[in-house]
Amino acid sequence: MPAPQMAPDTPPPWIVPFAAASAPGCQTLLPGLQLPNLQALLDRLTPQTEDEGTEHSLSPPHERALAQALGLPVRDGQLPWAAADSDAPGTPQAWFSPCHFQIGIDQVTLLPADQIGLDETGSRALLAALAPLCEEDGMSLQFVDSGRWRASGEPLRGLVCASLDRVSGRPVGPWLTESPDNPQGHRLLQRLQSEAQMLFYTLPVNDTREAACLLPVNGFWVHGAGACEAPERLQPAPRCPDSLRQAALRDDWAAWQTAWQALDTGLMAELLRATEAGHPVHLTLCGERHARTWATPGPGQAGSLWQRLRARWRRPDPVGETLALL
Repeated sequence: MPAPQMAPDTPPPWIVPFAAASAPGCQTLLPGLQLPNLQALLDRLTPQTEDEGTEHSLSPPHERALAQALGLPVRDGQLPWAAADSDAPGTPQAWFSPCHFQIGIDQVTLLPADQIGLDETGSRALLAALAPLCEEDGMSLQFVDSGRWRASGEPLRGLVCASLDRVSGRPVGPWLTESPDNPQGHRLLQRLQSEAQMLFYTLPVNDTREAACLLPVNGFWVHGAGACEAPERLQPAPRCPDSLRQAALRDDWAAWQTAWQALDTGLMAELLRATEAGHPVHLTLCGERHARTWATPGPGQAGSLWQRLRARWRRPDPVGETLALL
């Protein structure tokens, strides 16, 4: 998908992750969701092209929308977030996220660092133990925060991997992938993950966690892998409120509803005032399958006559119905 060409005075777009979700708790809330400022805002904006996908794609809609806005090639499971967030975007990199793999009778569920209370001290101790094994395989490891370590090295080029947002709190089986462009790197990382599981169990940091009734860290998830093919073309980063995403990943739908109400009285009211004052607004709402974009028409982009008449005369869809389509 081509990167949007923004004029110098055009504000960066807004991308809202997890504006809706497929979980039953979210679907139950959507029909009664009252977001008057979002409703009024969408009625003033013009619908743009939609990004249609499935809830089984490796890269969720908000990551695809972010990649497109930055000017990155949008390939499912191959969005190089670690490289794009670095000073050397052309170098193959990946996020290694320490986690707890919860083993059940017939499935393994991933619980990420922020859901198991992993602090910086514990995360650094785990990284220090894993780093020598990574070096043996031609990769370096750098601490970023308690839930993300930056791995760098040629084995990370061309990997296909599911977003951490796809697998958090879910069985990992459906999200295990192959990397046809780099089968050797894929096998290397599988071996490294097995070695990490055995290594982490022997570390004092996990003894301390278990003594505090915390789940041990017994592995890591690889995501955001690869290198930026044209790093010099990256566009200004969109703005992405994170409150809905955080609540959704915790499966806390009461908090998700509260977060939407706060966004409606805050951000959506601000964007509505901007449109009323004649300022450009570009808003993308993302669910677990699709992303839909609305924008104020720019110069020479007033849209078709049908679009303008439809936007003016149609009966507005209830906002819950709009979000349910995501």
